[in-house]
Amino acid sequence: MEPSVKRTKIINDPADLVPLLQVFNSKLHSQVFDEVSGGWKTQKELEEATGKDVSRSLDVLKQGGLIESRWRMPAPGEAPVLEYRTSYNEVRVNFQCTMKELSEIIMIAFSMDEGLRKLAEQMEKEIEGGNASLVNLSRVFDKSPTFLKGVAKRSRNIVVKGQRLEIVRER
Repeated sequence: MEPSVKRTKIINDPADLVPLLQVFNSKLHSQVFDEVSGGWKTQKELEEATGKDVSRSLDVLKQGGLIESRWRMPAPGEAPVLEYRTSYNEVRVNFQCTMKELSEIIMIAFSMDEGLRKLAEQMEKEIEGGNASLVNLSRVFDKSPTFLKGVAKRSRNIVVKGQRLEIVRER
């Protein structure tokens, strides 16, 4: 068995808390994370351990940068299969923000509000139209860049690249 991962995830931006909080707010996502913390596991092995379909959990963990994957070498005559393990075993948080920004980040992470999904769709349209700058989007939507980054971190279709947003082209 390989040694466990000994890396620290460094969070310098409050918006980076959104995927982390979403993962650990779900019992299944958290359970899948715990399973892959013990070493490489395939989706089938994770589903056997949890008794549930874990494809969404794997997507959320990948989106949050919390797991890595590789191809498991198959037995002769079998097809290769992806296996997963955690990317980090520790976290270090190093940022300063206003209490308002922190409350927005927490709200974005835990909210089931349909308005956030609609805002993400509107942001996608703006980005596809060439308006990808957080500063410009902040003016368009009358929201702080931190708020918009948080919404982007929650979206499966938007990725944050510095002070710009991009549409995810591949899955």
